[in-house]
Amino acid sequence: MKNNQNSGNTIINRIKNYFFTGVIVAAPVTITIYMSYHLVLWINEVTKRLIPQQWKIGDFVPYAVPGLGLVLLLLLLLFIGMLTTGYIGKFFVRLGERIIRKMPVISSIYSLLKQIFETFLSQKSRSFNEVVLVEYPRKGLWSIAFVSNSETGGEIDAKSGQKTLSIFVPTTPNPTSGFLIFVPEKDVIKLDMSVEDGIKYVISCGIVTPGTNNNED
Repeated sequence: MKNNQNSGNTIINRIKNYFFTGVIVAAPVTITIYMSYHLVLWINEVTKRLIPQQWKIGDFVPYAVPGLGLVLLLLLLLFIGMLTTGYIGKFFVRLGERIIRKMPVISSIYSLLKQIFETFLSQKSRSFNEVVLVEYPRKGLWSIAFVSNSETGGEIDAKSGQKTLSIFVPTTPNPTSGFLIFVPEKDVIKLDMSVEDGIKYVISCGIVTPGTNNNED
């Protein structure tokens, strides 16, 4: 009897594991496709309103062109990027940022979004070459940190009497702010995760653990 109950429980547990594994695998893919699809539709609707009536391709093509709005958005972003890299473009960008920074609530939102986008899309993440653990803010407590590409050396190593590393300890969930500390090289633990994975780990407050999304036995 007990063997039958145990085998029945084992089968139920396996079914549960299969079900939850299926949810974990299928849900992110489904949600990503769903959100991407609706994002493309939303972009198409917005760009349709911006395009003058005489330029609308629907008047010349007898069928809908999917993704046309996305293509136009990409071209628009490229055009904006080209403009803002010049002297005049930079002047207007700085002027616009000055105006935004004087607005109490909007300035905070803008600064946070700009820092996050710069972290992922610009070359700033390349300023770090590896992820480490350091005992910070005190002994016995470990924090994830990033090692700067630049060598510390100079006066800091000379005055401290040892080789130190320039370590940036980010804050959560905004990794663009944090603390610069100089730690002896022997006191850091180097991690195998990439800088990008380390940034994701910080932003997610430890929820997205590097390696957990890999189905490796």
